[in-house]
Amino acid sequence: MYRLACVAGEPSGDLLVAPVLSALNQLPSMSEFEAYGIGGPAMQACHFDSRWPMETLSVRGYVEAIRQLPAILRLRQDLLSYLTVSRRPDVYLGIDAPDFNLGVEFKLRQAGIPTVHFVSPSIWAWRGSRIHQIKKAVSKMLCIFPFETTIYEQAGIPATYVGHPLASSIPLVPQTQEARKRIRLPSDALVIAVLPGSRVSEIALIGPIFFDTIAEIAQRLKEKNLYFVIPVAAPHLLPKLEQLRSRILQRFPNLQIILLDGDADTALESADLVLIASGTATLQAALWKKPMVISYKVPWLTAQIMKRQGYLPYVGLPNILAGEFVVPELLQDAATPKALANATLSWLDRPQEMARLQNRFLEMHESLRRPTALLAAQAIENALIDSKRSKLA
Repeated sequence: MYRLACVAGEPSGDLLVAPVLSALNQLPSMSEFEAYGIGGPAMQACHFDSRWPMETLSVRGYVEAIRQLPAILRLRQDLLSYLTVSRRPDVYLGIDAPDFNLGVEFKLRQAGIPTVHFVSPSIWAWRGSRIHQIKKAVSKMLCIFPFETTIYEQAGIPATYVGHPLASSIPLVPQTQEARKRIRLPSDALVIAVLPGSRVSEIALIGPIFFDTIAEIAQRLKEKNLYFVIPVAAPHLLPKLEQLRSRILQRFPNLQIILLDGDADTALESADLVLIASGTATLQAALWKKPMVISYKVPWLTAQIMKRQGYLPYVGLPNILAGEFVVPELLQDAATPKALANATLSWLDRPQEMARLQNRFLEMHESLRRPTALLAAQAIENALIDSKRSKLA
């Protein structure tokens, strides 16, 4: 029996690793295989045994993490005890969430448990000094961007480029009209997808601004054939989003604001334009070839700390991968409803630039498109087999 312990700290990690677990379950050598730890519904659908709620780890930023710190420390201690005493795995797989996973990986590696980390921390963007911590904690790094392996190889850390899972699951050519049919949107409507994030803290900070931006756009366009589509990343976010929607509908009772049950792909595929919070979803929007405006807002102290440790002038993944500002970013105090509305609607006046952007996103998509789930599963399979062999030697 091969044992794989996994920890995904947020919904994006849950979605990223679920296809990998599915691929592992299908490998002939993994006929006797179990995976357990911390994960979400997508992982659990792949026969994953989640022992603790993933929501405890789903925080972003220093200030938010400090508030949640007691619960996170208790979970960390319980997890380490469970994995070193009660149910020792052959390999530990940390999925993103580096602030939590790297510490756990360090302790487990000290205890003789090999560690694989899936999704490199953004050391090329900020906090580059973490490479030293990673070298002590991680036996193998699985990279989702092609330029990352060189960084790790130069530091003496084994690394494999597996491509980005989203690039394999999203088609190269979006079928916008088919997506609109699925959620009953008019074919000739102007559809704007709005993605305010997947955490309570994100919705609290950027949500009101995004909904005020919806009102600003509605006020300017004043057309009936205007639809806003908002995917709800998790059920516990729905009450807050419904409250924000109700506030806008009091001013614009005929405005179409559709809340989708977690279906970000359909929201993005159906859209003409996208207003989006910084994070993995920005890459998702780029893979759907959509013109977008990226925004974000964190508490002031968190912003100051991040500013001092940053290396790149941009935070959105499309801009990072392009190496330049191909889409606008309006962050912190710059993220006003008026400015966001201006930036979003300005795409409509630049059809040639929209076409160039879509071609750029297609090139990006092709560079990231690999059989990610299989490549990652094979790397984890090798780690599991090597771990078993070393125990028998």
